[in-house]
Amino acid sequence: MDRPPALMPIRAHTDRIYDIKCCIRPFRSKGFNLGVEQIGDAMVIHNYGHHGSGWCLSWGSADMQVQKAMSKSPKKIAVIGSGIIGLTSALVAQRAGLDVTIYTRELLPRTRSYRANGVWGPGTVALADEAPANLGEVWEQMVRTSWKYLRPYMGMAGNPVAWVDHYALSDTPFDAPPPPLPPMANGVERPVFYDMGNRASDIDSKPQVLTPDVNPFPVPYATRATKLFWNFSEYGHLLTQEFYSAGGKIVMRDFHSPSELAHLPEKVIINCPGYAAHDWWKDKAMIPVRGQTEWMIPQPEVNYGFTYRNVECRSKSDGVMVIAVGPGQFAKSWRNSNETPDRAEAEGAVRVVEELMSRFSGRPA
Repeated sequence: MDRPPALMPIRAHTDRIYDIKCCIRPFRSKGFNLGVEQIGDAMVIHNYGHHGSGWCLSWGSADMQVQKAMSKSPKKIAVIGSGIIGLTSALVAQRAGLDVTIYTRELLPRTRSYRANGVWGPGTVALADEAPANLGEVWEQMVRTSWKYLRPYMGMAGNPVAWVDHYALSDTPFDAPPPPLPPMANGVERPVFYDMGNRASDIDSKPQVLTPDVNPFPVPYATRATKLFWNFSEYGHLLTQEFYSAGGKIVMRDFHSPSELAHLPEKVIINCPGYAAHDWWKDKAMIPVRGQTEWMIPQPEVNYGFTYRNVECRSKSDGVMVIAVGPGQFAKSWRNSNETPDRAEAEGAVRVVEELMSRFSGRPA
């Protein structure tokens, strides 16, 4: 068994919270929209509805949609939106030899993409009774293509894409019966998601059960797996510079109606609005799923992450990220479009980490 290294404790205190980020995950009940439609004389290629898997699926999704764009043999195209889906779509188009202009209301650091978790784990993107028959195959192709695109960014200066050990911790055996699911907020019906099964599971490292003699945490049950994650600051800056270096242009613009696209000089357009498609494109299949991350002052000496008591914690280059997870959190987040940061939620999550770290006293850490 691989013995875990000694771990540095996290300085988890509520007065170390320096930022709280709140976003809406763009869940689409029918799965992502990859359709093509005509607006005036412009061909619009949709690329949105990736739920919380945008960072994982972005390159694969971009690759698919740029291939559709190339069927028109354009010399230039437009991309709507500069979140991670829009930015990777623009880069893939540039690599295909196209002149690309991004039209966006906000630059990447102000988009909802930048307020996400940012760890590899592509998951559910549709409801079971609304998913198209080929969703699983399309999803798997996106996953595997994205994985190949990510490979050149691993090991670069600043660690834009990095690997870290992640520990799942529990006070009870992992095979113990789970507690009853909490009721959904506001009495909404609990959704039944499309099951991806074991597609592309070979990409992920398998959890290793840690026996008491090698478990570095003061809890009785632990597993460890190695996960890939993004350092948003480095990765976002790298992609943006790559786009500019290849001659890309960004135009700050807020659209209010799909008909406005017909007036753009580019007649092939990749539409990547994220959750904004709910209002701008009147796509009522879009369902808001609230997400919040809290950020504590960075600790470069901490090189691991963990999940414990429905709280996930991970050390990144720009801070120690903490996020409430689990069935109870989901019950409050589903169909919730409130993007106002919740300080009480943030402090509650940090206190879970603080209590765990207080038990490291006297341990070789």
